[in-house]
Amino acid sequence: MLQVTFIEHDGTTHLVPAPPERTLMQIALDNGVPGILGDCGGSCSCATCHAYVDARWADKLPTRSETETFMLEGVPEPRESSRLCCQIKMQVALDGIVVQLPEVQV
Repeated sequence: MLQVTFIEHDGTTHLVPAPPERTLMQIALDNGVPGILGDCGGSCSCATCHAYVDARWADKLPTRSETETFMLEGVPEPRESSRLCCQIKMQVALDGIVVQLPEVQV
């Protein structure tokens, strides 16, 4: 099984199993990771699954869509590493990915 490490804003770490083809948002919700809300159910329309993806994984991620880029414009404290977890599907190349969660979601 693949794995994802979610790090809460206070440093609390959650190492969770990550089935292929599930989004990072779904994986977080499946494992009760606090800080990912996923209010829109993964349709890229709310930005409540905003997170910062560790730079080591940046070149392995899909390119941001126009919709994701637009949604990220409204998040508190955006960074270059900001992504919406609903837009990243787990795959072998992402095994071990590290995702830091912001203090607040939209």
